Amino acid sequence: MKVDTGLTVDLAHVAEAAQRAERLGYDGVFTPETGHDPFLAHAIAAEHTETLELGTTVAIAFPRSPMASAQIAWDLQKFSKGRFTIGLGTQVKGHIVRRYGMDWVSPGPRLRDYVLMMHAVWDNWQNGTKPAFEGEHYRYTLTSPFFNAGPIDVPFPKVHISAINPYNCRTVGRHCDGVKLHPFNTPKYMEDTILPNIKKGLEKSGRTMDDIEVCGAGFIITGETEEDVEKAKAPVRQQLSFYASTRSYKVVLDAHGWGHVNEELFGLSIEGKWQEMAAGITDEMLEQFATIGTYDEIVGKIKARSVGVIDRVTFQIPANNPDEEERLKGMIKELQAG
Repeated sequence: MKVDTGLTVDLAHVAEAAQRAERLGYDGVFTPETGHDPFLAHAIAAEHTETLELGTTVAIAFPRSPMASAQIAWDLQKFSKGRFTIGLGTQVKGHIVRRYGMDWVSPGPRLRDYVLMMHAVWDNWQNGTKPAFEGEHYRYTLTSPFFNAGPIDVPFPKVHISAINPYNCRTVGRHCDGVKLHPFNTPKYMEDTILPNIKKGLEKSGRTMDDIEVCGAGFIITGETEEDVEKAKAPVRQQLSFYASTRSYKVVLDAHGWGHVNEELFGLSIEGKWQEMAAGITDEMLEQFATIGTYDEIVGKIKARSVGVIDRVTFQIPANNPDEEERLKGMIKELQAG
């Protein structure tokens, strides 16, 4: 199992943070798309590291054209000497329409076309293949040498997508190099829905689970003492309540018979009662969505929940002095040992 951590998107501190992650023994660093661009930091990280894998987790696809994403991923893959993964996600309708100012269409088929067009662009640049991709939502049928980025000496960037519904899971298996598991996920939903649909896609592509990466082990709640662990539960309950109020994620709750919680929390969100929503996440739900334990327990619990299923896990604890850094290094090595 590979172990990753987040990378700051504060450009003034990226070099130091990336070098520290490499020194601690992390396999990769990844950036979300929240308040800042998720790609820029990786140009700096690539320049200041040697082996650290780099990527987005996730960049929002639809505000960018597939060409724009293909281009920046290609440049980062070349500059990093083959260490970049482009992780893409769809976001929900409200954010695409009202925050990004874009039109909304069925996200599953649109994301599938997006990935296929990026591969068509790269195939043209690497192998001179005629641009002839025509999908339902995107097309790539025109280019000239002036707009051709040219071949690179490393493999194509890996493409991971965030997938929670069956359609996108099948897209992972058929067309992608990995899946970025949403943190709003449980072992039951993973076993009943995500993995079976990824395998259906893999069958159509003639591949197996060994050909893709499954990334993410959900929420991790940990601390030095039991009291620290209890304190760490509150912010996770709050974040889970936000996800649980979103209609797109109701399918995960339905798998456990908790669909009514989505309706209740959605109602509170409409009323703006954000702080009250956390009470809707019970201890039973928290146990399903999170791995919980002290520092002495957490590595073993993550491995028990993840080994044989998860290929990459994001893990971090505070390490503010040499002793704490050594402890973190040891925990990373233990996770990597599987």
